[in-house]
Amino acid sequence: MGMRLGINLGYWGAGMDEDNLAVAREAERLGYDVCWAAEAYGSDAPTVVAWVAAHTERIDVGTGIMQIPARAPAMTAMTAATLDTLSGGRFRLGLGVSGPQVSEGWYGVSFARPLGRTREYVEIVRRVMARERLTHEGRHFTLPLPGAPGKPLRLTIHPPRPRVPLYIAALGPKNLELTGEIADGALLVFFAPEHAEETVLAPLRAGRAKAGAGLDGFDIVPTVPLAVGEDVRALADHFRPYTALYVGGMGSREHNFYNRLAQRMGYGREAAEIQERYLAGDREGAAAAVPHDLIDSTTLVGPVARVADRMRAYADAGVTTLTLAPAGLTREERLANLRAGAEALERAGLG
Repeated sequence: MGMRLGINLGYWGAGMDEDNLAVAREAERLGYDVCWAAEAYGSDAPTVVAWVAAHTERIDVGTGIMQIPARAPAMTAMTAATLDTLSGGRFRLGLGVSGPQVSEGWYGVSFARPLGRTREYVEIVRRVMARERLTHEGRHFTLPLPGAPGKPLRLTIHPPRPRVPLYIAALGPKNLELTGEIADGALLVFFAPEHAEETVLAPLRAGRAKAGAGLDGFDIVPTVPLAVGEDVRALADHFRPYTALYVGGMGSREHNFYNRLAQRMGYGREAAEIQERYLAGDREGAAAAVPHDLIDSTTLVGPVARVADRMRAYADAGVTTLTLAPAGLTREERLANLRAGAEALERAGLG
């Protein structure tokens, strides 16, 4: 059983531009399969992906993710076609609806009915990439605009592939089912191998069945923080603020998908306490309330041999591409963790 490695650069900026480029280049040298770039309300993912693609030769580049409320679907398809052309067929398109605070606060786009919007969005992107004349009649998008002089148009460039690999960032059961039905892969976070069947695989499998397919050939891609060293507890504690931010402070009290995921993993009481403390402004208390087992099951921490054992658990749980987010405040620390990740994969016999 094999498993590929990816690298998640996170967000660009904050003086880390050259460091991120060094990480991407080293990942390529080590044989990593794909390099992902993120966006929220700072750096945008397509620009970073273009920059990385221009400075690499073999590694795939992907958006993890391009936010659906940020762009018209035809614009996203144009960007995907352009990036796939410029990179020589190395681009992967990752999409996601983001959350209500960003969608409504930053883009002024209603977050209502995210599943329906995602389905129509993907349909339009697929149609544009296939160079079909663009028409669509849906609840969320109607093209051409009714009662206006616009006419159905076709993409004017010829990208190297009519169908770039399309991924959706998914957390909830319904979104995972939709992802299995209409996408080529799922971008995941807080993935715990021990809970994979009920929290991820079952809804993905249901969606694949709707499409008349199984999980074979479907890319399951969790992003997993990585810190290699001897003191497992201390390394896990490094990720307490990160876990508390997502479980406690990401989104609103009513709409926090990460909090709901922690509940589905069996941490209902703890998730409620983390959120209560975080929203009350007690970030240190929220971090302290994060159970060690929650961190340990959703990160890769410890010596290389222990990380290798955990990588085998991820592979056994159906992961096909394990995207690492190497910890470190300096370039050297991140590169050291990046190299340790490649070594662990080899030790696990998964390379």
